[in-house]
Amino acid sequence: MGLPLVLSTNLVPEDVIKPVQGLANVLQGPGGGLTMPRAEVLELAPQLSAIVNQGELLIDDELLDAGPGIRVIANVAAGYNNMDPDHLSERGVWGCNTPDAFYESTADFTLAMILAALRMLALGDRYVRAGQWKRFEPGVWDGLLLRDRVLGIVGYGRTGVAVAERARAFGMRILYTRRSVCNDAESRSLEDLLGEADIVSLHTPLTGETQHLLNAERLRSMKRGAWLINMARGPVVDEGALVQALQSGHLAGAALDVFEREPLVHPALLSMDNVVLAPHVGGGTQEARYLSRRQSFENVAQVLRGERPITPINEVPLS
Repeated sequence: MGLPLVLSTNLVPEDVIKPVQGLANVLQGPGGGLTMPRAEVLELAPQLSAIVNQGELLIDDELLDAGPGIRVIANVAAGYNNMDPDHLSERGVWGCNTPDAFYESTADFTLAMILAALRMLALGDRYVRAGQWKRFEPGVWDGLLLRDRVLGIVGYGRTGVAVAERARAFGMRILYTRRSVCNDAESRSLEDLLGEADIVSLHTPLTGETQHLLNAERLRSMKRGAWLINMARGPVVDEGALVQALQSGHLAGAALDVFEREPLVHPALLSMDNVVLAPHVGGGTQEARYLSRRQSFENVAQVLRGERPITPINEVPLS
């Protein structure tokens, strides 16, 4: 019998595969930022013992039925809304993520998005590139100072804490909300935070509870003239309701790295000068991507040895 087969849904550097050398053979998907289509994964599934998943491959009964030998799914990401931990446990399959890999990169990018929105950086860039800048225009491009602005962080895990550390360096005041009760002076209920914050930054995972966490009602409860930053997952915000809040002038603007129906973006957002858009790249630094890929293969190696993975999202009895 040959070695187990591990599928990486995209092409990765050879050195990140080292943890499974001698334990498995590795089949890789395409390069150039592409991932293997689901149909191809399903065709290969009967041969697989593990999948290292870079992307949003849905791990459902169809896939697990097609691949009865699959023992572990390793997401090259902190999020895992593409798979259900309880369902994986019922199927005897480990699910893994990489919670430590991306939070600092995402925190850096969050501050970049705040600055880009409040200082009209993307709009100014388009203005210069279009050849419209003819002279110094004092006052026309004046944005907002971050000092003393209230930043409301929704989701105060690793990323939220890292965002707060960076924002304090700009002199911002921090409020946050999270699931666990806290008596900290900066802690607020979601409703209170939305009413007090000048800028609301989202850093929650996507779950049944956080789907449309910011719906039309909650967007209306935000402070008039506030800004929304979404660095979580697109469906955490009702995108249609956000468009209405922006069009009405209730919100001053937004900066979005994620979208409700990626890669589709609500058409109205594309024409709004007070909205900064990015293609889901908040955690994407070279260092973070390398670490996440390496940790994913380390998780797979642990399972192939019959051991518990390093960063599981569920539990499976060890044989």
